[in-house]
Amino acid sequence: MRNRRGCCSRGPVAYITKASDGEGRGDTEMMQQETAPVPALSKKTKQPKECFLVQPKETKEDATKTRKRRKKKITDVLAKSEPKPGTPEDLQKLMKDYYSSNRSVIELEELNLPDSCFLKANDLTHSLSSYLKEICPKWVKLRKNHNEKKSVLMLIICSSALRALELIRSMTAFRGDSKVMKLFAKHIKVQEQVKLLEKRVVHLGVGTPGRIKELIKQGGLNLNPLKFLVFDWNWRDQKLRRMMDIPEIRKEVFELLEMGVLSLCKSESLKLGLF
Repeated sequence: MRNRRGCCSRGPVAYITKASDGEGRGDTEMMQQETAPVPALSKKTKQPKECFLVQPKETKEDATKTRKRRKKKITDVLAKSEPKPGTPEDLQKLMKDYYSSNRSVIELEELNLPDSCFLKANDLTHSLSSYLKEICPKWVKLRKNHNEKKSVLMLIICSSALRALELIRSMTAFRGDSKVMKLFAKHIKVQEQVKLLEKRVVHLGVGTPGRIKELIKQGGLNLNPLKFLVFDWNWRDQKLRRMMDIPEIRKEVFELLEMGVLSLCKSESLKLGLF
């Protein structure tokens, strides 16, 4: 065939030259290597597999070990323990533990209270009225002879204002005509309580250690005429805590004891009770 320019067009022509046996073999091998078909890449390339670490199943022994390592809460401990009535030894031990970090051995010995200053503790069978009647059988005579203002004959210390109201309601059989005053901070200012203590004679005070401590500091409450100091020791709140299980209350109680209570106990003019 001829193209437009008059030249003949031919197909592709392969030119092969003869050579010696040694050289020809080498050339043919090179041609075969050059013309060898390249294998096509497969469409589906293998993706690298992801490795997953399979954690071994937790056995019962492992579960118990992890449970043991968890820090026990005081609620868990108290829920499993049987309620035991408080004793004077419990109060003495708490005092030593509280002051051991910043007091010398001699000072710790001075904190020991004589057994004679403790009243009979509640064995968990008494109501508040029956317990107070047992520890103070001559209450009617005492309150009749009491006429000093800014003071009380008996203090009942508890952990909260709500608990104080419960105690006041539960002691109606004991108090009779006695004048009772609420000594806590909820909805009542310190100045108002100081004015009330200055105006009238009060026989019974029920409240929290923080507010009682503040009234003593401001001169609204004199502890010298005090005859009975009762701790609401065995009662537990919703978290099963007693008042001395709460760090803030425990601190305020011991601070209150150092504000004249310990000296009155050693002189045997003041008696302590654990309800």
